[in-house]
Amino acid sequence: MVSKNRMINLFTELVRYDSESFGERKIGKYVEERLQALGLELLTKDGTDPAFLEAHPDSYPNVHARLKGTGSGKPVLFSAHLDTVSPGKGKQFTMTDDGIIRSAGDTVLGADDISGIVSIIEALTVIREENLKHPDIEVLITAAEEPFCEGSRYFRFDRIRAETGYVLDLTGPVGTAAAGAPSIVTFRAEILGRAAHAGFAPETGINALEIAVKTLGSVRTGRVDEYTTVNFGTITGGTADNIVPERVRITGEVRSMIHGEAERIADRILERFARDAGEAGGDALCNRTEHIRAYQVAEDDPAVLRFREACREENIPCSVTGTMGGSDANRLNEAGIRTIVIACGMENVHSTGEFCRLSELARSARLTLRLMTMERE
Repeated sequence: MVSKNRMINLFTELVRYDSESFGERKIGKYVEERLQALGLELLTKDGTDPAFLEAHPDSYPNVHARLKGTGSGKPVLFSAHLDTVSPGKGKQFTMTDDGIIRSAGDTVLGADDISGIVSIIEALTVIREENLKHPDIEVLITAAEEPFCEGSRYFRFDRIRAETGYVLDLTGPVGTAAAGAPSIVTFRAEILGRAAHAGFAPETGINALEIAVKTLGSVRTGRVDEYTTVNFGTITGGTADNIVPERVRITGEVRSMIHGEAERIADRILERFARDAGEAGGDALCNRTEHIRAYQVAEDDPAVLRFREACREENIPCSVTGTMGGSDANRLNEAGIRTIVIACGMENVHSTGEFCRLSELARSARLTLRLMTMERE
């Protein structure tokens, strides 16, 4: 039986670890040891490209482990991530009498994604305690998920046997799942003009900011259609109020549930920057980066069918939708492992008002346990 007290103890223990992205070494080691204590075979070695740890020595390899099956059914994967966003150092929490665990207010709580880790470990603990039958269960706990799933970029997905997976990394009521997510493409344009004294000889300059403003004004932003969003996030440049700005840098992103559309819109934006700069006698240095690729898991896919059945068996209202946020499910689906993202009891994530309801956390663990022990293929 799922134990709320055990979950509270593990949750609050994990909160105490500083685990901002690329600083997950201590929490990673702790989680790895907990999985090993539950009898899982650790497969972490060589699963993560050494280049990742060479670049980020305070991070930790993606933790990959397997619990050998005792019943029928195909292998199933469960995943969460180690890192938090900032401010995530020196995290403190409060707990109310009605079972709400909150950030003390100066940092994030880290429920994103401690809730996912706790749900997975608690479900595995119950399986071991009650000797429940189950298929092969694989666990993947990744590093550096928050910065566009950077840690899992370096993971060897060919080491995973499961064809179906669940990433516990979604806000909302337990029973909510996302079967689709967007491609995320970021772009950068550096507009090059010519500096001049703004008072004595402004006509000899080429104002990079004016060029940028012209382009910015011609691009539709926000939710441009039901599948796509566009945003300009930062603009920097110039040197002084009395100097015509020679350089201005603009960055932004495109998200789309249609991968080709994300690429097309980003390219079109950069082409406009280049055109407007050229027409003004300047230049533009442009580039874009694809971070994660869109996926859509079909309604009749086993990952979705198993989830719906598990919700029914646990008497949990079920909602399968899409999300405009990325997760390690993007990389898993790209690797051919059909994966959906499921809610695990975290709310107000990426803010100092983050919190977790113990009742929802327990439901998450029960639902995860059901998914782990179902015999459905």
